[in-house]
Formats: sequence, C-alpha cells, structure tokens
Amino acid sequence: MRYIKRSIESEIKDAARAFPALLLTGPRRAGKTTLLRKLFPKYSYFLLEDPDMIARVKSDPRSFIEEAEPPVILD
Repeated sequence: MRYIKRSIESEIKDAARAFPALLLTGPRRAGKTTLLRKLFPKYSYFLLEDPDMIARVKSDPRSFIEEAEPPVILD
C-alpha cells in the first residue's frame, strides 16, 4: 500500500518530543494508525480491538501495562 504524506506529520513529531503522551483522534479508516506507525516505526504496537488482546487486558491490566514498555502505540 502506498503511504500518503499528511500535513500534520511535523506537528505530531514536535508534540511527541514535548509531551510524554499524545492522543490522535479522527474518523475510522482515516489513516491514524498508518500515520503513527510510519512516524514511529520502533514503537511497540498494541491493537486493543483484537479479542485476544481484550481478554489479556481485562484479565490482568496491571501486567499488560508493565509489559508494554514505552514508547508504545495503543490502537
């Protein structure tokens, strides 16, 4: 799939340097995850819609948080 450069990329990178956490919102299938994974390829990624991941987080949320070493992308 071809990546489409977004005009907000530099603002997100600047904000990531200035703040310990960011929240990116927008409509479904607009490219939020693709954008973040492109800008931060070394970050761990967790899809919280996956049924196995949901079960893991619900069963032991503290363990999940401890294992998800920053920096991470929570989707």
